Amino acid sequence: MAITASMVAELRAKTDAPMMECKKALTEANGDMAKAEELLRVKLGSKAGKAASRITAEGVVAIHMQGGVGALVEVNCETDFVTKNDSFLALSKAVAEGVVSANPADVQALAGLPFSLDGFGPTLEDVRKGLIGKIGENMSVRRFKRFASGSKLAAYLHGTRIGVVVEFEGDEAAAKDVAMHVAAMKPVSLTSADVPAELIERERSVATAKAAESGKPAEIAAKMIEGSVQKYLKEVSLFNQPFVKNDKQTVEQMLKEKGTTVKAFTLYVVGEGIEKKVDDFAAEVAAQVAAAKGA
Repeated sequence: MAITASMVAELRAKTDAPMMECKKALTEANGDMAKAEELLRVKLGSKAGKAASRITAEGVVAIHMQGGVGALVEVNCETDFVTKNDSFLALSKAVAEGVVSANPADVQALAGLPFSLDGFGPTLEDVRKGLIGKIGENMSVRRFKRFASGSKLAAYLHGTRIGVVVEFEGDEAAAKDVAMHVAAMKPVSLTSADVPAELIERERSVATAKAAESGKPAEIAAKMIEGSVQKYLKEVSLFNQPFVKNDKQTVEQMLKEKGTTVKAFTLYVVGEGIEKKVDDFAAEVAAQVAAAKGA
């Protein structure tokens, strides 16, 4: 039986499997759609192992709040395209909900929580592996943070790529504004005193190199270095930053005005710190064409 493009498209729509895999399955099933779908589900289950070595630098940040407890999670995939897939988004939502309800110790414990989706289960890990086979991309739960300190929580999601949770006491609108500010300005700490020592040292070494290039006398160079470091500390600490909605006041001044205390914030940016693989697009297309000819 001749396998038409519309049959391949129909099977792809049903399974989300790669085009070439759909064509092969239909050929093997002699055009029987149900049999081809079954073949794909069996065959692509093994894809999870092959895909596991591929870099997942795209993905989504999800937030879930319930009964004063919150969760911020990052779930990764390989391409931006998959971040819009309903099944992938449902998995991400389930991960955030699982963190709140079950309080897992780590990502491994989280993977064992009960969950079923698209015929896969009975655990989150089984669903993850099933979706890798179905969609044809590696996926991973990278990190999560659970909030249950008793403080009030305010959250902000910028699209699906940036998520912020703020722990506070006081005015909720002010705390939500701080969450939006953190997403925009990406501070590294609450105050200058909290900036990690390694970041300060990195800034100091850059300032030292610049001062050496200037050829200024030693004591002036030392003042230049210290000035640069102090400027950096103000720029990266939340309370010292000019408030995004009113740059005439700092975040600290705005919070004081609103009678609000921010105790902590957590910022997740998708793919932060993950080494992305830069693909040679032309080579990738050529490889696909060669594979198609050999099919």
